[in-house]
Amino acid sequence: MKILVQKFGGTSVSTEERRAKAAAKVLGAVKENYAVVVVVSAMGRRGDPYATDTLIQLAADINRETAARELDLLMSCGEVISGAVLAATLQGYGLRTALLTGGQAGIITNADYGEARILRVDPQEIYRELEAGCVVVVTGFQGATEDGQVTTLGRGGSDTTAAALGVALNAEAVDIYTDVEGIMTADPRLVQDARILDVVTYNDIAQLAHEGAKVIHPRAVEIAMRQNIPLRIKSTFSDTPGTLVTNSQPHRAAGADMFDDRLITGIAHMPQVTQFTIDISREADKPKVVRRIFKSMAQAGISVDFISTQLDTVRYTVKDELADKAADILQSMNTEAKQLPGCAIISLVGGGITDVPGVMADVAEVLAEGDIEILQSADSHTTIWVLVAGPRLAEAVRMLHDKFINPSGR
Repeated sequence: MKILVQKFGGTSVSTEERRAKAAAKVLGAVKENYAVVVVVSAMGRRGDPYATDTLIQLAADINRETAARELDLLMSCGEVISGAVLAATLQGYGLRTALLTGGQAGIITNADYGEARILRVDPQEIYRELEAGCVVVVTGFQGATEDGQVTTLGRGGSDTTAAALGVALNAEAVDIYTDVEGIMTADPRLVQDARILDVVTYNDIAQLAHEGAKVIHPRAVEIAMRQNIPLRIKSTFSDTPGTLVTNSQPHRAAGADMFDDRLITGIAHMPQVTQFTIDISREADKPKVVRRIFKSMAQAGISVDFISTQLDTVRYTVKDELADKAADILQSMNTEAKQLPGCAIISLVGGGITDVPGVMADVAEVLAEGDIEILQSADSHTTIWVLVAGPRLAEAVRMLHDKFINPSGR
């Protein structure tokens, strides 16, 4: 049995017209003799009647401290509604369908409500329905514990569902359908000549997703990478080939470089962060102070990023919306910190960076030419990060894109 997993995001199933286009993708796969498993997100986005954020707000208007178990039950309704409506649409085109919730599809998770992790997938019910000739529609973003409690998988959970099912079913590929035509070299809202990447490695796209690119959830990429299941990022609304995420390219000649010696694959960004700078030069036990700072942030549920610890200084960033909370914690510890709100992290991602000298120097030179101050920087084998003032974000991304990705201006 040749299995294809297709995942449709919320915008792809939000209206009758869009569901018809999604159904056309399913029909096309069936005509190519695939056994098709369709994963759906809740319909629409914040403010739309059945969107996940709308359901969350429904509970929050009554009680902002709604228990996590009950909130998961509420949030799971969005995908059930979406799945039922898409199944009805497919039936209208003459396809036999079977709708399964995440739990019915065999997605077993831990009991970490709201951010559950998949423990295992038992796809036997999916196989039974496929063998009966059905297109199987599975509600994304959700699973169930061993004792049947409904759980949700956190933001991007439908991508995670699709990848997990792709691995469990040993699918030919997992197609992620969205409202964009593929993964781009930068945010097209900032860079007019950003272009679609034809092919990208799992590692590069996972890093781009972690650093702010929102086309696919990094956890989904990491799951697919375990069994080398190809991911294809496509548009529901066009027939463009999109972006292939893989570590192999069988149609290339043996020994050919599938990425054409690409130094930088793409540029991601994360706006609206606050930089904290803490002077620890007068502390007697500096390691203890550093541990205490980060432990206190973690205990308060504040995720810190861009950490830099030096002999006398600690720097890190938090989201702007959490800056006041972080400052209050530091004040309660009698720790003074300088705050710089409204910053942005720019990430240059590419496996080609590895062992190539001078890349960070080139980044610094480009930004210096634009009189853009680097507030903080770091690098790894595959990523270079710089922190800049928020108002200079768009200019900085464009200059770096011109230098490393589109130097000819084509």
